[in-house]
Amino acid sequence: MSIETRFCALLLLLLLPSAVPAFAQEGAPTAQTSNSIHLDVVVTPRSGTPVPDLKEQDFSVLDNKVAQPITSFQAVRGSQAPVEIILLVDGVNTPYMRLAYAREEIDKFLRTNGGHLAHPLSLAIFTDTGTQIQNGFSTDGNALSTVLDQSAIGLRAIRRSSGIYGADERIQLSLETLRRLTAAEAGHPGRKIILWISPGWPLLSGPRIDLTSNQQRKIFSEVVELSTGLRQAHITLYSVDPTGAGESILSNSYFYQEYLKGATKPSDVQLANLSLQVLAAQSGGLVLNGNNDIAGLLQRCVADTSAYYELTFDPPPAEHADEYHHIEVKMADTGLTARSRQGYYAQQR
Repeated sequence: MSIETRFCALLLLLLLPSAVPAFAQEGAPTAQTSNSIHLDVVVTPRSGTPVPDLKEQDFSVLDNKVAQPITSFQAVRGSQAPVEIILLVDGVNTPYMRLAYAREEIDKFLRTNGGHLAHPLSLAIFTDTGTQIQNGFSTDGNALSTVLDQSAIGLRAIRRSSGIYGADERIQLSLETLRRLTAAEAGHPGRKIILWISPGWPLLSGPRIDLTSNQQRKIFSEVVELSTGLRQAHITLYSVDPTGAGESILSNSYFYQEYLKGATKPSDVQLANLSLQVLAAQSGGLVLNGNNDIAGLLQRCVADTSAYYELTFDPPPAEHADEYHHIEVKMADTGLTARSRQGYYAQQR
């Protein structure tokens, strides 16, 4: 059986609801459904930390290249920002030896500044037997480090982990975990940041992967669902690759960049449109790899909360279901760059 044939059979299973073990902590919240589009915008110079104290007139918002009035604006600074952080340790997609190193680096991050964290943080441990989420959020990094030390993150039980069967199962587990995590956070007020410590799940895309139109419709539906869920829950996703400088280069860590443009129709999509890196970048987060200083990368992610801006605008009417709209936030000062959610899927009213 060819790889294409096996892949098509496995893809049908991937796109069905999976029997993934439930979270240890999971609520039943309802996602926000306001028609307004909410953006969390980080503004930086060409190099350096986020820029504070900007005014509404410094920003302009374009929806499909058409300027939109900003209906609300708030500058947010420092530890008073309404932010919750979830740090997820991915034991499904991370090689075991790098997982051990990542734990050391996470421990270093948690104990920085004497263990005093700027924002409440919760740990999530993702393995192929389930996802354990710490009860509640804490700013006590030392206590969180102790929780991490006591957590069991062992060798993967998934068989054929280097083959297409194992790759399929890892994708299925990862996407279901992201769905559940998004749903669990949707009912919480304020901004949420997910720091996903992982090289990402397999992309399974390329010239040897031929998808039927039905498969592309299913993937497109997943893209719309995940994008909308993250947006409505006010979640920014960050991808932090713990495999290090040398491994990142060898493992095609930048292949995802071919899929960053928002998919406008089913025929646009491949499975890579559902990759961790693509979802993170499109949510307004960072994709960080090629660096052994994992603690430093985590600090860089959290630095996004030191100064950011909350903007809303009313979207124009959609002409059809799942209509993709590209968002651009432009700055009056051309020396500054704004980073936020890159787009959204609109529905007919």
